Amino acid sequence: MELTPGKWWGLRRLADPAGRFKMTAVDQRPPIKNLVAERRQLELAPYGDVCDVKALLVEVLGPASSALLLDPHFAFPAAVQLVPPRSGLILTLEDSVFEDDIDGRRSRMIDHWSVAKIKGTGADAVKLLAWYRPDASPATLAHQQEFVAAIGRDCARYDIPFVLELLVYPMQGDAGHTTDYVEQPGKRADHVLESVTTFASPEYGVDMFKLESPVPGSAVPDTEEPRAAETQDLFDEMGRAAGRPWVMLSAGVTQDQFVRILQMAFQSGASGYLAGRAIWWDAFQQFPDLTAMRSELEDEAVGYMRQINALTDEAATPWHASPSYGPEGPTLIAAGPAFRVNYAGIAPE
Repeated sequence: MELTPGKWWGLRRLADPAGRFKMTAVDQRPPIKNLVAERRQLELAPYGDVCDVKALLVEVLGPASSALLLDPHFAFPAAVQLVPPRSGLILTLEDSVFEDDIDGRRSRMIDHWSVAKIKGTGADAVKLLAWYRPDASPATLAHQQEFVAAIGRDCARYDIPFVLELLVYPMQGDAGHTTDYVEQPGKRADHVLESVTTFASPEYGVDMFKLESPVPGSAVPDTEEPRAAETQDLFDEMGRAAGRPWVMLSAGVTQDQFVRILQMAFQSGASGYLAGRAIWWDAFQQFPDLTAMRSELEDEAVGYMRQINALTDEAATPWHASPSYGPEGPTLIAAGPAFRVNYAGIAPE
């Protein structure tokens, strides 16, 4: 796999100096808005409250992060000035509202938002979450595939890394169906693996995957348990299917569960994490007492980040050492004396 200059530089910006990703997600919308509204005893969360929460997360957790993932509604306008200059910046593109019916889920972009606007902010990468179930209706599958492919084309045009997050979900009629942003308790490993295999195709233009555990987080065993080898095989298969740098998401699992997930993922070649709730959800329970929330973030959340960052340093694969780039690492497209001639830059419409 070759990399254009913008994608190469963007991936470098997201990683630490050794090429490992320690990225904190602050782009969550429904989970944060719902708790804020509940605590305020209101139907809708006040805009200022959500901004205050996100600004606090960025301020306290940013220094321990190689990059931060922000949304354009709250986190970017309220807290971009708090992102450490040395840290990378990812902006999200998918709307938190989606269509959900008997045929499956169909994602859409945030209105008045685009890859072009994300590039214009100076961000280092675009992140897109796509809900995917291989057994959804053919029309739903076609919609989701074209949705991702169109973003991949735009990211190629604007020469910015494309980070794709894939999540399986409960279909209507499944036990425990919900549209909440929670891990599907009964998810099937083959659904997760087939989803990764599908979007690893070059037509989607994915530069990095943000992936969930192939088994429910609560079912990931300790590495010393007898059933660990079977679970490790699934993570190994997921890493092979990804075929490019990939990181783990936390999907709201507990901190102990996420450590076990990372141990498995790093053994399979993952290059780090892009996680949110496993890091800061416990501290967020202090809302609306922002002073107490800050204290718990500075103590428990930052302490937890030190733990998983040390694990990342010890066991994760640097992104540029991904087997997809070959033994010499990523090759820069258009490098050489005619670079200014051969490099297309932003492609015309």
